Amino acid sequence: MSEQDVKPRIVRCPTCEGDSVFAPSNVWRPFCSERCRQIDLGAWASESFRVEAAPPADGQDLEQ
Repeated sequence: MSEQDVKPRIVRCPTCEGDSVFAPSNVWRPFCSERCRQIDLGAWASESFRVEAAPPADGQDLEQ
């Protein structure tokens, strides 16, 4: 079985939730398009997406 015979994996685009080909042929994977990739990047840049973390305890300096 060659690479051409393998059916590409279809995943859900994280931005629009449409179908996206998860294969080297899709340069924007896991996104379906450059537009969806840019929307996601903009959300991270504007801090719409955040990773939760516990705040440091009082009196602790982050740079020791």
